[in-house]
Amino acid sequence: MLEPLGLGAEAAEVYRAVLKRPDFGVEDLVATLGWRPELVRAALDECVRLSLVKPSWEAPGGLRAVSPGIGLQALLTRQENEFLERQKRIAEARIEVARFVDEYTAAQQKLRSTVIERLMGIDEIRARIEEFTQDCKSELFTFATGGLQSEAGRQASRPLCEELAQRNVAMRSIYLDSVHNDPATVEHLRWLHRHGDQVRTTASLPSRMLMFDRTHAVLPIDPDASGAGALVLRGQGVIAALSELFDRVWESAIPFSGGRPQPRERGEEELSGQEQAVLRLLGEGLTDEVVARKLGVSVRTGRRITADLMARLGARSRFQAGLRAAQLGWLTGSETV
Repeated sequence: MLEPLGLGAEAAEVYRAVLKRPDFGVEDLVATLGWRPELVRAALDECVRLSLVKPSWEAPGGLRAVSPGIGLQALLTRQENEFLERQKRIAEARIEVARFVDEYTAAQQKLRSTVIERLMGIDEIRARIEEFTQDCKSELFTFATGGLQSEAGRQASRPLCEELAQRNVAMRSIYLDSVHNDPATVEHLRWLHRHGDQVRTTASLPSRMLMFDRTHAVLPIDPDASGAGALVLRGQGVIAALSELFDRVWESAIPFSGGRPQPRERGEEELSGQEQAVLRLLGEGLTDEVVARKLGVSVRTGRRITADLMARLGARSRFQAGLRAAQLGWLTGSETV
């Protein structure tokens, strides 16, 4: 048990044997311990290195054992001094770590005191969302754009949902109607619903958004390029506007039941929510690609919906289609998103 002092087991045995028989040489130790000569010599060398065995004063070329009260105590004192020195260095390092933490905290407080905080990269965005989730006390609102939800996105959202549910945080999420085209996403929404997330769907959404306790909102910098990063928005004015937007979309969205949404009652000449969204988005001058993204469908599907609408309206242009739809009252009550 002297390894903490730097003394190996073999060297300790040789040292003990030399203490008992100071007159023993290498051959005597080999015979007594039953070891190979090279192992005995290596153990003796270690004892000499640690100043437990020294050259004999009386017999030239011989060795003598140093008293344990001197030799072992010296090793113990050396280890204690090294331990105290290490403790000193750790204490100094602790002070330096505290300085780094204070500087980082001050920088983050300064950054987060602004109305807009910019997040770059998936890792930073998810880390910030995890922080907001841990601090969330009452409610979380979500605009989940994109239709089909990726496997990575589904897996990342589940632990956050479970954590919020355990704290009885109210969760409301709005997805696109097009999620019903993907069985994996539908099953994910069922899982969310079972774990306390109230889920609804709608034809189109303005942007992906997470809002925590109506105090912080996380939105993409560019909805068309997720790699561009995200923004954390604060401030009473902007949060109030985003909260009102969410509430309006929520009221018109269809509660998720696990199956395809039941269409709202409408006359034969009225449009579905998705068709209304297409006409409105086209009226805003958006491209086919952007319209498809906001619906969470492929560009091909978006163009097919547009072509069907123009045929029903007998329109030769998108502008003419929008004008005739407005004249017929088809756009009345469409979502303002």
